[in-house]
Amino acid sequence: MEQGAAAGRRCQLLDLPWEDVLVPHVLCYLPLRQLISLQRVSKPFQSLVKVYLANCRTLDLAQIGPCVPKAAFCSMLKDNKVLQNLSLHNCSDWVTDKELLPVIGQNQHLLRIDMRGCVRLSRHSLVAVSLSCSHLRHLGLAHCEWVDSLSLRSLADHCGGLQSVDLTACRQLKDEAVGYLARKCPKLRSLSVAVNANITDVSVEEVAKNCRELEDLDLTGCLRVRNESIGTVAEYCPKLQSLKVNHCHNVTESSLGILRRRNVAIDVEPPLQRALVLLQDVVGFAPFINLQI
Repeated sequence: MEQGAAAGRRCQLLDLPWEDVLVPHVLCYLPLRQLISLQRVSKPFQSLVKVYLANCRTLDLAQIGPCVPKAAFCSMLKDNKVLQNLSLHNCSDWVTDKELLPVIGQNQHLLRIDMRGCVRLSRHSLVAVSLSCSHLRHLGLAHCEWVDSLSLRSLADHCGGLQSVDLTACRQLKDEAVGYLARKCPKLRSLSVAVNANITDVSVEEVAKNCRELEDLDLTGCLRVRNESIGTVAEYCPKLQSLKVNHCHNVTESSLGILRRRNVAIDVEPPLQRALVLLQDVVGFAPFINLQI
């Protein structure tokens, strides 16, 4: 009898303190896909997941984005006011301003937002981010062609602590907007303006002279960038670690060589190195080549 009563009093998972134990020490290790599935187990589990979502600091929809209904996304975050990291990568099929603006408006502590490829958003989302998220440090806007000069200026005016911005293929942007960002955000460590034919030496030099902490710069496909601005980067950015200039046909070894000697990682091989690789491909094996590049 006593053993049976003791068995009946055995502690169940949901008997543990939710906010002190289950949320910070159990649910935080479950993938988001499993958390969503857990809601279907029972009403108590549904309530537990709701508590978790209201208190989570990070929400990464990269893995399940295409499968999340709009209503589910809105429901998941309607009570959350402490979000710090939000990734909407792979949500391009459904996320619009209507879903995102309420989340941005009530989460003023966001530090990192990834909106890569969210083509159905508009400049209103970026303006909302700039007005609500003054502590923002990292922002991904790759392939968001709706980003324009006015919305980027708003971001620069209100988020001066930005450390990394990805503007890959934001083709509306020109030198004026990128230069303004550089002047207002001197703490930038990583910047991509890749795949933008409007970018010239003018904005690259603004970035170099104003962002002395710069570590990573991606200029891939910026056809109008030339040696002059790369020389300015070499002069003003002593902490540079990585430079991408593939398909920048006006950038040559006369400027890149200075950075190579500082061990900056550059995605374009020097001409002699390319020649040796080609020779080795033709010959098949070249043990007699031992040159220092």
